[in-house]
Amino acid sequence: MAERFEIVEKALVKMLEDKKYSALREVLTTMNPSDIAALFAGLEEARIPLLFRLLPKELAAETFVEMEPDAQELLIQGFSDNELKEVLDELYVDDAADLVEEMPANVVKRILHQADPEMRQSINQILRYPENSAGSMMTTEYVSLRPDMTVEESILRIRRQGIDKETIYTCYVTQDRTLLGIVTVKDLLLAEDDETPVGEMMLTNVISVSTLTDQEEVAQMFSKYNFLALPVVDGENRMVGIVTFDDAMDVMEDEFTEDIEIMGGMTPSEKTYLKSSVLDLFLHRIPWLLLLMVSATFTGMIITSFEGALAAQVALTAFIPMLMDTGGNSGSQSSVTIIRALSLGELRFSDIGKVLWREIRTAVACGAVLSAVCFAKILLVDRWLMGNPGVTILVDAVVCLTLFVTVVIAKVVGCTLPLVAKKLGFDPAVMASPFITTIVDALSLLVYFLFSQLLLGV
Repeated sequence: MAERFEIVEKALVKMLEDKKYSALREVLTTMNPSDIAALFAGLEEARIPLLFRLLPKELAAETFVEMEPDAQELLIQGFSDNELKEVLDELYVDDAADLVEEMPANVVKRILHQADPEMRQSINQILRYPENSAGSMMTTEYVSLRPDMTVEESILRIRRQGIDKETIYTCYVTQDRTLLGIVTVKDLLLAEDDETPVGEMMLTNVISVSTLTDQEEVAQMFSKYNFLALPVVDGENRMVGIVTFDDAMDVMEDEFTEDIEIMGGMTPSEKTYLKSSVLDLFLHRIPWLLLLMVSATFTGMIITSFEGALAAQVALTAFIPMLMDTGGNSGSQSSVTIIRALSLGELRFSDIGKVLWREIRTAVACGAVLSAVCFAKILLVDRWLMGNPGVTILVDAVVCLTLFVTVVIAKVVGCTLPLVAKKLGFDPAVMASPFITTIVDALSLLVYFLFSQLLLGV
């Protein structure tokens, strides 16, 4: 697919260079807005306005929504007032609100000036809600029906108003803006009697969200219930808007990207990788690197305090990296599993007892197998093949016992910290791989030297 798009992109650029604008316009009208936006992202900035003006009005607006903020700003700066108004008239309210949030103040002023009063009011309404809430991602453009309307009247209303709505498949039955139920276009089209009131057909057990519901929870509801749209109500169950599936998908992608970056030990960034400068990458990575470097000081302090033990049994030093790495990997496995379960809504803090019991049993099984294999490996490789007389049976026992206990500790820590973080209101992803690895490293060293003292007397 990527190779095919690259071929098409080269062909379109060649047509643009040869000034075959008519043929270029015909090709562009057959393309998806997302693909056209991706094409713009690879063009020189000077060519973007020319290519954009070749698009039909509706396709141009849909493409504009899919473009990166910097490309949108470039176009707006070059638009005349009439061109800007034409694009805004084709945008849905939630897309216009997102545009206003992304643009600098001077561009926002132009956008609001060219928007019609109704859209301007709707944009301001959406922007009043907290960031990352259902209210901030909803659109106010939905089909509303009264319970006393007949099937025939409802279909006529959809035909008249549907062209300006973001979705018409699900219609919302309201009385004085209070949400009473929902009815689908399929229900209306297949109704046996055109005179049947909508109030008799509607589903009254409606799942809705509050304007202040977190956007991640909203996205999870789409995944759980397979909705195409989700109604948003205020504290008095009055309908204020809907969240559509495409917006929920954007949230899922943003949240997934944010979790991946946090789990990798980076501050989340809103820019794509190729759009990020070296300075951006540096600023997002260095805080975590500094924190983890400083936290690793504790590991160094532990090793320093047991210098005498290491001097007495030099062979112990060779196994420190293996113990620390295995502990870190074990903790990461548990933490990633729990973080995923938390993000999907499968776990709550109240499940911590079940989680601990399951992880402890898993850790014992993993630790036993790893210890057995490690015991044989040390005897065969380190003692006999490498001919290291310092690696005695007791040293082997110390290493393997430490490995077993480290795996158990690592998995307990890895499963517990994300649950605690969620309970305290933090992002569980913060307690992922880098953070847990640092904690487990220190604990594994303490266990290692404790067993060394007990069994070897060092």
